[in-house]
Amino acid sequence: MIVGLTKNQQIPTKEMNRNSGRAVREKIPFSAQAIFHPVDRDAVAIIESQNYFRIPELIPMRHKKMIGSPFAFFRGTALLMAHDLSAQAQSGIHVTICGDAHVGNFGFYASPERRLIFDLNDFDEAAPGPWEWDLKRLITSIMLCADELGFEAKKTQEAVLQTAAFYRKGLDLMSDMTSLERYFILGDEELFLERFSDSSREEFEKIIKIAKTRTSSQLVSKMTRTDSFGRRVFIENPPIMTRIDSKRIDEVALYFKQYLNTVRPDIEMLLSQHVLTDIVQRIVGVGSIGTRCYLLALTCEDESHLILQIKQANESAIVQHNQNNFTTPDTMAHNLGNGYRVVRHQQILQAVADPFLGYFSAATGMDFYVRQFRDMKGTVDLSELDFETFKQYVINCGVALARAHVQSPYANWIIGYLGSDDGFDQAIFDWCLGYSEQVYRDYESYQNSMRNS
Repeated sequence: MIVGLTKNQQIPTKEMNRNSGRAVREKIPFSAQAIFHPVDRDAVAIIESQNYFRIPELIPMRHKKMIGSPFAFFRGTALLMAHDLSAQAQSGIHVTICGDAHVGNFGFYASPERRLIFDLNDFDEAAPGPWEWDLKRLITSIMLCADELGFEAKKTQEAVLQTAAFYRKGLDLMSDMTSLERYFILGDEELFLERFSDSSREEFEKIIKIAKTRTSSQLVSKMTRTDSFGRRVFIENPPIMTRIDSKRIDEVALYFKQYLNTVRPDIEMLLSQHVLTDIVQRIVGVGSIGTRCYLLALTCEDESHLILQIKQANESAIVQHNQNNFTTPDTMAHNLGNGYRVVRHQQILQAVADPFLGYFSAATGMDFYVRQFRDMKGTVDLSELDFETFKQYVINCGVALARAHVQSPYANWIIGYLGSDDGFDQAIFDWCLGYSEQVYRDYESYQNSMRNS
């Protein structure tokens, strides 16, 4: 929302905003941010509280995924962490946040110009909230993932401190640009790769090469077949990909028309040249297992194909636990549902958002959003990285997070709060170290609960 100035009112400058951030630091020092305060709660009950919106028969699969490792467990507990973060010291400075910025939720995808971009790629929890919540979730995930990969504690600390430093310095550097320059920053493959050593760059060049082959045409040839009527239909792969009954197909097809009313005019025109030929249910992710997710196959008259994904959108963990204040971005006022919330905040946070993004609400009261499925998307297999490559990768995650946060009006408050030295870097390391120990305790409780259920 654009706010006009009253008569004789001074336009806030960058330095004025940074001074406001410095003033916050006097009230909420880094020493307060460094201490993790354990919260008296039932972790298993909070995790299970989200089962009401999941497909019952898929819940056991979610349990199986989450007990795979502490890091896998962490990936499925955004709500639990938001609950805990709300009881910790925080600056009170709000921006648009991802809400689930763990290290596995970054990756490559294609811009409309077919350039590969490295950025955040999951926005199911995205909403206005404290900037620290994103950074603390990222740093805690680095610790858990590094431990799973067997890296030494000293090396993990090095990776964490450098990630925090690059987030801080990235904010500072990008804030020196004009608002338009910040807006147009692209973390494309060239910018991503130039931060790596030669040996690490080679590993990511392979990932980028593979991502460029994952086009809609490649996916269609891999995931579909031609039926007796000449239509492209999905190949079942239970339980990951299963057929749905004809009634559900009719419902999804009807809602697809509602989705078309929420996309850009050029995308609506493009999709009007396609025929919807098949719909299947698909299981995705860890935290998302059990939520409703569908794939749609569309065919154009020139016999080209497109695959779209419909994904259930539920209430954000951030919305449930954040307390708004005057710095909170005004992005939740339209009350158009959680599908709209996901789409709107993805468009704010990503350097380039999927042009096919749209949303709809079902008669059941459930909300959904729509996007392309895997078009030139590249996910980094963290288990394949040596320490140096892992370190450079997570540093890039920190920079990408800074690019997302710097778009919000109070970014210079954050920069003023952080200052120019590494005081906050160490503070967030200390907090996340304490919280990672809590995650291990919660993981053990969750394992025991699943064994006894």
